Amino acid sequence: MNQHRIKVDVSNKEGQLGFVFNKGGLREGAGRKAIGVTKKVSLTLAEELWEKLEASCEQQGQSRSELLRSLIEAHYSRG
Repeated sequence: MNQHRIKVDVSNKEGQLGFVFNKGGLREGAGRKAIGVTKKVSLTLAEELWEKLEASCEQQGQSRSELLRSLIEAHYSRG
């Protein structure tokens, strides 16, 4: 069996934890670049709207976050 060693280490950023594999490690600036400020939101919609949203995500190959972001940006860019 192939043994994979995994350890958890603390990043330089606000004590965030990250997984470190046998090569490399946590590096400042590594990973996906931020596109803005992240705020968690809970959204309540009717089941039929969630189904339409999920269908749109699948058709457009986007995550819920990407689709909702594009809808919000389109709404506010009209002004």
